Amino acid sequence: MHVCYEGFGIQRRRRLKILVNPHGGVRRGVPVFVKTVEPILRAAHCFLDITYTEHNGHAYDIAKTLPLDYDAVVTVSGDGLIHEVMNGFSNHEQPRMAFRVPIAPIPTGSGNGLALNLLGIERGFDVTEATLNVIKGKHMKVDVFSLTQKGKRTISFMSQALGLMADLDIGTEHLRWMGDTRFMVGLMRGVIQFKPCPVHLSIKVAEEDKEKMVEMLRAHRCDNSSNIPNPPSNDQANDTNGGLPPLTYSCEDTNGWTTFPEPILYIYAGKGPYVGRDFMAFPVSLPDDGLIDVMAMPISSRSDILSSLGGAAKGDIFWHPKVRTS
Repeated sequence: MHVCYEGFGIQRRRRLKILVNPHGGVRRGVPVFVKTVEPILRAAHCFLDITYTEHNGHAYDIAKTLPLDYDAVVTVSGDGLIHEVMNGFSNHEQPRMAFRVPIAPIPTGSGNGLALNLLGIERGFDVTEATLNVIKGKHMKVDVFSLTQKGKRTISFMSQALGLMADLDIGTEHLRWMGDTRFMVGLMRGVIQFKPCPVHLSIKVAEEDKEKMVEMLRAHRCDNSSNIPNPPSNDQANDTNGGLPPLTYSCEDTNGWTTFPEPILYIYAGKGPYVGRDFMAFPVSLPDDGLIDVMAMPISSRSDILSSLGGAAKGDIFWHPKVRTS
């Protein structure tokens, strides 16, 4: 065991809070955890504090009052449980401290977008690989969204959608038994209905030249200074014990804001390239650049949408000439 950790700067015998969702995705969380994940974690001599979630919001309640002495929170589920944990952290007595606790997904849901972005498209659904990441993975900084509606803040970690892209997700909740195939079913249904999205979009653009975005991505990958940081010491963490930023910001500065003038089919905003195994929505996204990748598709024709479906897994929608990106 010593050889597996020596020279890597990896903490051994990690203390883990594990949340297992019996109902997520295709309902395979419990058998996968019991037969595969738990034996590997115990072989690595990790300390396991296991909770099987019993209802919607259970993970939120746990995260809201979680003791902050765990080395990671492990979610055996899809992306929904991660969303609950993050929003629980945002309402913790020490939210900034809470967000320093890594969240490590074991992919047993429908889409498993975070696992795909962390482990790659080939291994994003591999529960064994994800478990090894829990044991030996290093801390990684990832930006999150902070959304405010009617005075209530919600934390989002991967994507936000309006119009067609929202309908294909929310509108296929009853098809979770299909796994991630449900998203393609929802997309085809949305293309047939082809409803405009009643929204007025104004965004502050950092960059809209797609080629320059690719150059920025390549530069980031080549930058050897972008090392993964070590976990903070207790003294460092205590310096950031305050709450999260305020819910609202001043919008008096109108410089740099752009208003989208055309009727819109969908708006899709995200962090991380993949939102599903068959859909690379944001191929130039970076995890910690402080920016949100935004796609806006105007109402045009069904053929414009269908023409890019074949390359959705490779990010072809990003390059569609009618898709506005920023």
